[in-house]
Amino acid sequence: MINRRLVFEIHRLANDGLSRRKIARTLQLDRATVSKYLAEPNPVRPSVVRASKLDPFKDLIEGLIEKDQQISATVIHQRLEAHGFDGGLSILRAYLQKIRPKPSKAFIRFESPPGEQFQLDWGHFGALAYGNTSRKLYCLAVIECHSRLLTIEFTHSQKQDTLHRALLNAFQFFGGSPRQLVHDNMLTAVIERDGPLVRFNEAFLEFLRPFHTTPFPCNPGQAHEKGKIEKGAIHYIRHNFWPLRSFRDLEDLQTQAHQWRDQVANQRVHATTGERPIDRFQPQSLRPLPLLLPDCRDTAPAKVHSDFAIRFDGKNYTVPPRLVGKTVLVKADPVRLTVYYKDKAVATHPRTFERHRRIELPQHVEEARRRQNHHWLSEDAAILISLGEDAKSYIERLAQTGAPLKKSLARLLALMQDYGSAALLDAIRRALAHRAYGADYIENILYQDMTPHKAPAAGQDRKPRGPQPHPPAGALFGRLRYFRCRKEKPP
Repeated sequence: MINRRLVFEIHRLANDGLSRRKIARTLQLDRATVSKYLAEPNPVRPSVVRASKLDPFKDLIEGLIEKDQQISATVIHQRLEAHGFDGGLSILRAYLQKIRPKPSKAFIRFESPPGEQFQLDWGHFGALAYGNTSRKLYCLAVIECHSRLLTIEFTHSQKQDTLHRALLNAFQFFGGSPRQLVHDNMLTAVIERDGPLVRFNEAFLEFLRPFHTTPFPCNPGQAHEKGKIEKGAIHYIRHNFWPLRSFRDLEDLQTQAHQWRDQVANQRVHATTGERPIDRFQPQSLRPLPLLLPDCRDTAPAKVHSDFAIRFDGKNYTVPPRLVGKTVLVKADPVRLTVYYKDKAVATHPRTFERHRRIELPQHVEEARRRQNHHWLSEDAAILISLGEDAKSYIERLAQTGAPLKKSLARLLALMQDYGSAALLDAIRRALAHRAYGADYIENILYQDMTPHKAPAAGQDRKPRGPQPHPPAGALFGRLRYFRCRKEKPP
């Protein structure tokens, strides 16, 4: 048979008016082939039924299988050889695979006593959009096996903390914990498995310990062991709750899911039990919850960057600017995020799942602005500000004039050394009243109304005091270090 492209070309050339002879010459085909495909573009290839060496022995083979369905191909081959069969073993095995009846497994249905067993399973439900961000969406379904009472929780991950938090919410919904928790071999529950030997996830065991619940992982490939949840609940959620719904965010989705759970899922008459799950449920059969419940929030350490924000789950959340450079602890659930420093909550934000966003608190921004306004404060300024609010206000206004601030502060410190802190503060107050901002104004006020604090030595003539040269930088910093070491204010 020729390919479909040549068949198309035969008909195209025939439609253009070419004769069969010319079509055959152009496509390098036989004229009979051209005539054949012009008459029937899709000829049916006759099937050839070849005789098999097994044909004379098929009745004998079927008779042997009827006697023993588990009989091996080797034994059948031996029996056939006794009747003259000279074929190989492979042809016999291929035939046996076609005719041997495939055994179907029979599963024993069992009903758990009240409070004995919970089954859980994850289901994937596409994604949820947040602006330009799309987050994967999962649903954890937990069912109380005796009553078929169901609870569900939607999440954006299947991480360890997320599993624990969803299970804790399920235990709180049921009002207690079961004796046995049936689950599959997910990594958040089972680290390694070799047949009946199971190595559990230690974090999972630590979570279940205070609830006195024993985990029971299903055997690989044996989905029927948790059929109540996998074949019943997940399928039911996907085809009863999910269709024709829209959601703003995860919180809205969870609200609708809880409403459906309470008004539809647990109120229907279950097809297997013939009762409503809410009526069949016996909460007194569950083990009571511990008084101190575990903290199952998503937890991670984070460094406070220079923009006074931490990075968590692809977003930036602000913290008090005083924590820049520190390492804090972040704990988050689907609704809010809390930042802790030295076991004390320092910031709480509403959580968002849209990536590449910055979430700010107004008080953090205001504190950062105040710190930015005072970033120029040096040790010289700190000494002057210690004189009081008037000195602080004067230095702030002096910084806004655009004058060289470090030079002005050094001159003011020199004046304080010469005239004393009381005289300098009085001059600062008078300069504030006249809105005169600058070291020159302060120096003129002191020169006109005051005398130097230091008296001249005996035998020296008192000279009129004009503007004095600034002390050397080394001497000035030496005096400042002296005052700081003594933890005293300069005189």
